[in-house]
Amino acid sequence: MADSQSGQGFDAKAFLRTVPEEPGVYRMIGVDDKVLYVGKAKNLKRRVSNYFQRTQPSPRIAMMVAQIVRVDVTPTRSEAEALILENNLIKSLAPRYNILFRDDKTYPYIEISGDAFPRLAYHRGAFAKGARYFGPFPNAYAVRESIHLLQKTFQLRTCENTVFQNRSRPCLLNQIKRCSGPCVDLIDADSYAADVKLATRFLDGQASEVIDDLTTRMQAAADRLAFEEAAACRDQVRVLQAVLHRQFVDSRKDEDVDILAAVEQDGTVCINIAMVRGGRHLGDRPQFPSGAAVAGAQDALLAFVEQHYAEHPIPARILLNQALDPIREAFAELSERPPGVLAPRYAAEKAWMEMAEKNAGLAIQARARDTGRIAQRLEALRDALDLLEAPQRIECFDISHTMGEATVASCVVCESGAMKRADYRRYNISGITPGDDFAAMRQVLERRYGKIAAGEGQCPDLILIDGGKGQVSAAAAILAEVGLEQVAMVGVAKGEGRKAGLETLIFPDGREGLALGGASAALHLIIEIRDEAHRFAITGHRAQRGKARIGSRLDDIPGVGPARRRNLLAAFGGLDGVRNATVEDLCRVEGVSRKLAEDIHAALR
Repeated sequence: MADSQSGQGFDAKAFLRTVPEEPGVYRMIGVDDKVLYVGKAKNLKRRVSNYFQRTQPSPRIAMMVAQIVRVDVTPTRSEAEALILENNLIKSLAPRYNILFRDDKTYPYIEISGDAFPRLAYHRGAFAKGARYFGPFPNAYAVRESIHLLQKTFQLRTCENTVFQNRSRPCLLNQIKRCSGPCVDLIDADSYAADVKLATRFLDGQASEVIDDLTTRMQAAADRLAFEEAAACRDQVRVLQAVLHRQFVDSRKDEDVDILAAVEQDGTVCINIAMVRGGRHLGDRPQFPSGAAVAGAQDALLAFVEQHYAEHPIPARILLNQALDPIREAFAELSERPPGVLAPRYAAEKAWMEMAEKNAGLAIQARARDTGRIAQRLEALRDALDLLEAPQRIECFDISHTMGEATVASCVVCESGAMKRADYRRYNISGITPGDDFAAMRQVLERRYGKIAAGEGQCPDLILIDGGKGQVSAAAAILAEVGLEQVAMVGVAKGEGRKAGLETLIFPDGREGLALGGASAALHLIIEIRDEAHRFAITGHRAQRGKARIGSRLDDIPGVGPARRRNLLAAFGGLDGVRNATVEDLCRVEGVSRKLAEDIHAALR
């Protein structure tokens, strides 16, 4: 029977008679309405029918089909709409049997802003209108190295607009010849625009043409006896030539290529993407799929292509170490002008692929070592704290303030031995006696776990409190109030001289404190989480304290309300800028009269 492999009660034959032969998205639903899998199709009827054949292409698919109790389909007007909808649903629902690449959105870019004097900047996130973006780059190091090169060669500004608009003298970057000083008119707009154009062409991969142009300018300047200008062009040419000579496995062609190496070792699949821009190898980045129990290299590569290139530019060529046809079909759906999808042919291409495959293998080995080390640390923590099971989710709290000012509590989360930054939270503490850490701890735990007791959020397996008996007692009382006293909790009291390794663990049940010693793997994990909570609390406290102090300094001046304070800080880029401004500068701010400007000038001095 066609439905013999599907979940109990699901009549696959009857369902398939209702499925249209149109493009769209299908969702495989299991018990309790849990979404098992989301997929797209050019022809929904043909694609969905394939799941209910007598034989399945892989154990993963067979396992999924056995759990299906319902299939929902959403026809769309085109394949492109189906692709977008599939991508959105996978990200929002995180189905168990989809292959997910969770960190695919973190690629950095170089931005050249659309200002009158464009700014060179490191960029992540959404693109702004009017700016130009170059990338993606495989990592932040590649971006910063490129920005450093562009600063050294073309001397473009990198400062924020608030700083740029309020400079009255050249900055340090100008003095070390990393910026041409457009903020103080040391370069005219046309000359700066010419430098921007050269930098843009260089980022577009036209390095050879840029060098030729600079050489021509150098010779022309020498012919005019403008030797300083000729020397500057000469220095730029030398820098660019040195960069080209340093490139490893340089194709000597101005081309953009992505090299995708899918490697499977010991049941782990890694997709390593190496990026070549303008013929220069910029490095690579390994990606590990999650969300699927079993997936071969080919399936993982197809999933990566569909997710990555739905949001990032597609280069002219893609080199693969797997079957080409499925990837070509995926690109045909992604783009009206799909790239050339090829296997490595020439010496440089084979060298690129060899490096990518080798690095993928090394990444798998490193991941395996890290996984073993994490498991060892969690088991050590279980034994040290006498827990029934190794804690998979650990939450740690810390309180930070300065003599009671701007108290901030932090909560950091460690899940499966790794810090989960998306779940970090900060809490501004108010309504307590300044400096009362016990009350602060009670407040943050009540706010955090009151919601969990009401059914919102995820309950941890272990709670760490940065503090001694007082903080632990306050925490235990709150957990008892919200009905979570069964959750394991321990305090981390600092040792003598606050020296790492001498910490004592404090238990809420009155047991004697436990000193694990500096060689304990369990203590190493606890200290790592505790220190992260402390760092997160400190940064939040400093920001909160800075806001409070800036506000108080200006708010104490008669005539400066919230609107004028906001205008002043925006105009001068912060309190230091306001403090350094002259009376005439202050008068130019909207809503500031000369009398008020004189009062502000006097008050801040």
